[in-house]
Amino acid sequence: MKFCRRLAVAATVTVATPVALITAAPAFAAGTPAGPTQNQPTYAELTQAATDAQKAYDAAVTAATEGRKELDATLKALDSDAHPLKAAVIAATKTAKEAAAAKDAAEKAVTDAEAKLEAAQSDTEKAEAQKALEAAEGELAKAIAAEQVADAAAEQAGTALGDARVAAVRKYHQIQQALEKARAAKEAADKALATAKQCVREDGLTSLAVGLPAEVAAGSTVDFTLRVTNGTQRTLAVDPLVFFHEAGKGGGVKDPLKVEWSNGPIWQTLNGEGPEHIARIEAMKPGEHSDVKLRMTVDPGAKDSDAFALLAGDASDAYNPCVLGPMKRYDFKLTPAGGKTDPVDDAKPGDPGRNDDERPGAAQPGKGSGLSAQGGASQQVTTTTATGSGTHGSLAATGSSSAMTPIALTSAATVVLGAGLVVGARRRRFTGEV
Repeated sequence: MKFCRRLAVAATVTVATPVALITAAPAFAAGTPAGPTQNQPTYAELTQAATDAQKAYDAAVTAATEGRKELDATLKALDSDAHPLKAAVIAATKTAKEAAAAKDAAEKAVTDAEAKLEAAQSDTEKAEAQKALEAAEGELAKAIAAEQVADAAAEQAGTALGDARVAAVRKYHQIQQALEKARAAKEAADKALATAKQCVREDGLTSLAVGLPAEVAAGSTVDFTLRVTNGTQRTLAVDPLVFFHEAGKGGGVKDPLKVEWSNGPIWQTLNGEGPEHIARIEAMKPGEHSDVKLRMTVDPGAKDSDAFALLAGDASDAYNPCVLGPMKRYDFKLTPAGGKTDPVDDAKPGDPGRNDDERPGAAQPGKGSGLSAQGGASQQVTTTTATGSGTHGSLAATGSSSAMTPIALTSAATVVLGAGLVVGARRRRFTGEV
């Protein structure tokens, strides 16, 4: 399936021109928002319709091929003297020619008889010449009638042969018309299916981190939650997408972040090499949410650096195989071992909006270096008291904040790298690529 959110930069992009990269790849090209589905065919129905239309078209192509062969064979046969209709034309034409010759002979006989009558001297000669003329005129009448019958028969035979040719051509023309109708139906079915395959945006499908600190000390472990909420009006099958990465780390470099997830008694570890889909939710009804437990351990040798998490929901329903929730980016700080800050409440992400996939945290050319708030609403980090897994830290901000300005200066190439990896993961989710 063609993945409709495109970035101009792949995951293997280098750090040569970070500003240009940010300009080239700020966002996905969002599909048409998913609207009401009443009276719409389901994706399964569209797929079946496309399959049926293809079969009908293939059958029509075969019929047209066979029809052309039949037409050529029929026309060839009709042109053969051995064909009954052609033989009838030949015989009728011969009879008509013979009748015309007989009429010409009868006309000459009448002319000769008239000449003899003119030359007769005696009454006896005149009487005999008159009798001969009347006989010749009788034969001429018969010859004319015979010629008319022969001409009609010849015309009828020719018409029958012509009708056979026309019928053969008309039959093939009908086959061609059926082929064109099948082609049009196939194209319409393919177009409808292709439209359904296009990825659509559902801002109501949110994926948020609950309890992710804004600062995490090296050697510590923090527990938090990924909450996926179906704020749409349809039941969805959801594949949450997660990606955690230390800023500035390129491919092949070990990431100091070990992230595990669980939606039951067993913990599973992310491979850390790229974004992954976790904890599939087969049927999430409208208004429902699902919580996935996450656990992040920072390597004891981690240095003071920036990191980020990207969260999104990839889904499907009966009408669209590719439904994409908005991407959320959480920036947080890695501090040296032993570092601690005052804990704060959970961060409050901005409402989903068209800028969600612009990867907040990256400086936009001409817009300054501050973070762009998700959903376009600025936020300030507040400080209160909280506890969690024996580790102290500020929860990660997801919007604009003067306290987060240093993170906004994170390497542009790292932002593009993360975005490119996410695109690849989401592409594989809907195309089956490996």
